[in-house]
Amino acid sequence: MSLARPGTPGATRTCPHCKTKILESANVCPSCRHHLRFDPDAVESAKKRSVPLRVEGTIKPPPGDNALEYSVVLTIRNADGEEIDRQVMGVGALFSGEERSFTLEVEATEVTGYRAKRSRH
Repeated sequence: MSLARPGTPGATRTCPHCKTKILESANVCPSCRHHLRFDPDAVESAKKRSVPLRVEGTIKPPPGDNALEYSVVLTIRNADGEEIDRQVMGVGALFSGEERSFTLEVEATEVTGYRAKRSRH
């Protein structure tokens, strides 16, 4: 799963509903949106959550009878430009008159009460 020890910022686990890798601290799975545990401080937790990056776009096939195939690829890089993760999120085809909209969101939650040790791998 993750290199971080359980209970540390960045530690991960698997969602029992959709089997997606998620943060261990998540109360709701960001993929399937199932609730994973009761959070009595849900209102306070929501205040610590932000969306520092959100990108939206729409694609349409070029005019004519040709179809447009697409692949949605997500790549995460560190500050040195090294690839950390790369995943194909979805694929498909568009035909004349169709369009698809895509939204990329990065959700972030401030970790308090813990001093994360930074290590270089």
